[in-house]
Amino acid sequence: MSTTVSQLAHYNAKVARSRATSEPTWVRWALIISSLLFLSLFLFIPLAAVFTEALRKGFETYVAALVEPDAVSAIKLTLIAAAISLPLNLVFGIAAAWAIAKFEFKGKSILITLIDLPFAVSPVIAGLIYVLIFGLQGWFGEWLIDHDLKVIFALPGIVLATIFVTFPFIARELIPLMQAQGKEEEEAGLVLGASGWQILWHITLPNIKWGLLYGVILTNARAMGEFGAVSVVSGHIRGLTNTMPLHVEILYNEYNYAAAFAVASLLAFLALITLALKSYIEWQSSRSAIAREKASDQ
Repeated sequence: MSTTVSQLAHYNAKVARSRATSEPTWVRWALIISSLLFLSLFLFIPLAAVFTEALRKGFETYVAALVEPDAVSAIKLTLIAAAISLPLNLVFGIAAAWAIAKFEFKGKSILITLIDLPFAVSPVIAGLIYVLIFGLQGWFGEWLIDHDLKVIFALPGIVLATIFVTFPFIARELIPLMQAQGKEEEEAGLVLGASGWQILWHITLPNIKWGLLYGVILTNARAMGEFGAVSVVSGHIRGLTNTMPLHVEILYNEYNYAAAFAVASLLAFLALITLALKSYIEWQSSRSAIAREKASDQ
């Protein structure tokens, strides 16, 4: 009797959810068409325009714009800044997420607020803050000059600005994931005599691997495409401190549209690769979740 009542309640709940989420056919088609029109207007058409303009003067002109010395320097600087900021953000993101999700301590809410700070502060303001601290007239400007160190208008300033605008992504991806998983497995490992590093490597990281990869991809995409903060601290020194977005701006302002769109197409291509990796990770993550649910049901 109790089994029949339970099955009936489950069926009623399923029917209620179906009714709550079902819409008339014309509403569904209207939403689909609206979404496609929006994506076409703000995503597909601009992307097609970028690649069309990049190849308008022929493939040889396109390749020449990418192998030009200033363009090569901008590509290298972009990759270097991303390669330095990404591991640092990775360490910070894991440490911050682990501390927030697994422990209770004073100032926890303040730490969460500070992690969200780059989302609330304009990147341009962040760049100006670094100029105020490390610039010629900044707090540490004289000391840096005396020790022949250069932060602003050099690679260190670009890396600092990139780290500032990208450090929330990994932490913000991992915090809810770790909170949802709880800390029972870590506590079990601790009871069985595992050390902190063993718990991290064999329990925590395998459980968050897809979320971690997702955060890494988002961080890398933002690092390579950042404009505002890097623009302020770079000084726009052509061939030295220009990243790819800054190089595109300079070429466009010089009316060198073919070269500007060529470099922009490279950024767009990297964005498409990022999108493909993101979709793959989401698919793998959903498969892992389904597999865990089936295992728990058995």
